[in-house]
Amino acid sequence: MNFASDNWAGVSPKVAAALSEAADGLAPAYGFDDLTQAAEAKIAETFETDVAVFFVATGTAANALSLAAASGPGAIGFCHADAHIAIDEGGAPAFLGRGLTLTTLSGANGKIDTDALDRALSFYPAGSFQRGTPRVVSLSQASEAGTAYTADEVAAIADIARRRDMTVHMDGARFANAVAHLGCTPAEITWKAGVDLLSFGLTKTGAWCAEAIVVFDRSKAPDVAAHRKQAGHLFSKSRFISAQMLAMLDGDHWLELAGRANGAAGRLAAGLERSKNARLAWPCQSNEVFAHIAAARLARLQDEGARIYPWEVRGAPESEASRPGETRVRMITNFATPDREIDAFLDALDRD
Repeated sequence: MNFASDNWAGVSPKVAAALSEAADGLAPAYGFDDLTQAAEAKIAETFETDVAVFFVATGTAANALSLAAASGPGAIGFCHADAHIAIDEGGAPAFLGRGLTLTTLSGANGKIDTDALDRALSFYPAGSFQRGTPRVVSLSQASEAGTAYTADEVAAIADIARRRDMTVHMDGARFANAVAHLGCTPAEITWKAGVDLLSFGLTKTGAWCAEAIVVFDRSKAPDVAAHRKQAGHLFSKSRFISAQMLAMLDGDHWLELAGRANGAAGRLAAGLERSKNARLAWPCQSNEVFAHIAAARLARLQDEGARIYPWEVRGAPESEASRPGETRVRMITNFATPDREIDAFLDALDRD
């Protein structure tokens, strides 16, 4: 009954085979190989537009380097209070962004509230540098509550950002899960909705190490390139990242894997909704399931081997809080989560 993280999952056999095949023979280094050129072209095809692509090792690097490229003197960035960049990046956005200050915002269902963004921006009058300069807004897709921004929701945030000449960044660590849930095209919830930079992550989806910064606003590309080199994320053997990207994007394998993970999460969420000992915290719109579980029942589940994490939040409204005697938990499924583990957990949850 392991729902700890999709990072615990292995690698898709298709990706493993692609890595093995890429290991044969010699190829130019630092991205000048045929596989990297093919992967960059495939990403452009996937997003239906000309893009610049920069492979990096981790999602933290993709996020922090994107934000660095969007920053400048006195830079202020905006994100949800529970965003990964504000909570779990170990200060990397400020470190690589040369002092970038993040202002966190509230919002229901883990999403930035547009009114909260407007209010926050009003604290920084246009043309005044006394308090800093708004430079970038970042939204997580899927969010840290497992919910997915619709194209209209992304566009509403981007419209506010555009009025202040700000860059729009999207943390897409679980971008595949959001696309699979929404049934949209990748283009519709990125550049067509106003996104300039995307941290495109496929590691959680089923790759070994496949993270990229996709630059829709190509004027940002030179800054991303320079920051990536300075931060030590220019791969010498880029073809191994490229091989994974190609395997994942071929035949929409990435969406197939994300669909499996989402389906497992949906099965888990449906069982939680039926349970007398739990209730869903937020709608299940990806491969993350959040629930409020009776504390005593949670302790018993963990004693029986359930790997799930208590989950604290900072930006949720009071209406989303746990009730007395409850604990909010996070459960994550992956492309290989078996139905038997879900069924075993749900059985243990309601067993007297």
